[in-house]
Amino acid sequence: MTDPFVKPEDDTAADAIAEIGEELALFDDWMQRYQYIIELGRKLPPFPAEWQDDAHRVPGCQSQVWMEVQPRDGLLYLAGASDAAIVSGLVALLLRVYSGRSRDEILNTDPGFLRDLGLVQALSTNRGNGVEAMAQAIRKAAAAMPA
Repeated sequence: MTDPFVKPEDDTAADAIAEIGEELALFDDWMQRYQYIIELGRKLPPFPAEWQDDAHRVPGCQSQVWMEVQPRDGLLYLAGASDAAIVSGLVALLLRVYSGRSRDEILNTDPGFLRDLGLVQALSTNRGNGVEAMAQAIRKAAAAMPA
């Protein structure tokens, strides 16, 4: 089975946010950005079918979103999926920023970056709330880790 947990591509969460901002800036309009975000979702590692259940479901999301967290060597690794293409892409963005990071780095990385990048405003209210619910679920998991 392929490891469903996302490995960090960028050295820090701040670097990941900066890279995402630069990548989104390459596109002229939101339709192109949405296509890019959908592509990111398609590149997520396969999420095990047995985790697509209520125990893994993120509350507060209009679409179905599932997430699994696994602490390893003082870092928190995340796996996630959604039944909606655009939401899978948003899951991929969040996991790129937060997966494979320490408890402190996750807690010190404000999910406000989603607003700063214009993502929340470009989404429907329900989707924007859902993305923020995912970010809060990740922060809650990090807060539960030993310091």
